Amino acid sequence: MESLLDYGIRAVLWFQQFSPQLDVPFKILTLLGQTFFFLLLMPFLYWCLDRSMGLRLTILFLLSAYLNTVAKVLAGQPRPFQYDARVKQLFSAGGGGFPSGHTQSAVIVWGFLGAQYRNIWMWGIALLLIVFIPLSRIYLGVHFPTDLLGGYVLGALLLVLYLQLEERVGAWLEKKGFVWQMGVAVVIPFLLLLVFPQGGKHIIDACATLMGVGAGAALEQKWIRFDSGGLWWKRLSRFLVGGLVLFALWWGLRILIGGLEPQGFYRFTRYLLTGLWVGAGGPWIFVRTGLADKR
Repeated sequence: MESLLDYGIRAVLWFQQFSPQLDVPFKILTLLGQTFFFLLLMPFLYWCLDRSMGLRLTILFLLSAYLNTVAKVLAGQPRPFQYDARVKQLFSAGGGGFPSGHTQSAVIVWGFLGAQYRNIWMWGIALLLIVFIPLSRIYLGVHFPTDLLGGYVLGALLLVLYLQLEERVGAWLEKKGFVWQMGVAVVIPFLLLLVFPQGGKHIIDACATLMGVGAGAALEQKWIRFDSGGLWWKRLSRFLVGGLVLFALWWGLRILIGGLEPQGFYRFTRYLLTGLWVGAGGPWIFVRTGLADKR
């Protein structure tokens, strides 16, 4: 393993010979794999573009985040700047290095969107981001090439499995009705949290958000039934209004309850409410205010 890491250090140092000239473009690329970006992208898809596609991708993304955290904890691998003092850390990063979460997320998100739209332009954008977002992590000194390989493999396997199963599972849940939908939305994230509590805050975030979004989507399907289409100004208004409330919840609750004990419980509550807003709260407001029609 050390020989692989030593080879990886040589690759990182080769990329970093172009610093600081390429710092800005690579930092912009890595921002496309940050939580903040996905906190914008997922609600935009769900609220403003295609409700079904946005929901399915959000669920896939959260499951991927959970599995990535499990893999990082089990692997326990260092990051390049921790392994070799010659490596410059050009971007903040915490936790283990293997597998790369940015790489896995790039494969999951852009691969899913490419599979949905199936046109040359979408696939071109997807492939560029799937290549260059991970490369930015090497350049910035926060991942080895082997970390990227792990992210590619885990992301691709999960994406293929999800694309094979999600239509059948969705149809089964549709037939089962509201009680089953709510049960699955609550029980599965709770079990995932119990199975691997040692993942800490990242496991809590993924499971709580998954529970909130899933339960919210079940409520939306039963009683709200908003239409994610409509005039462009209504879509933009939904994104702006919903996004402002979303960040008020995300940051506001962090300030209000972030320091309370037990921290795990309050962190779970914060992310659960955030997920519920995305899944049901926002759509309810949109319908009530005329920013969205009913299906």
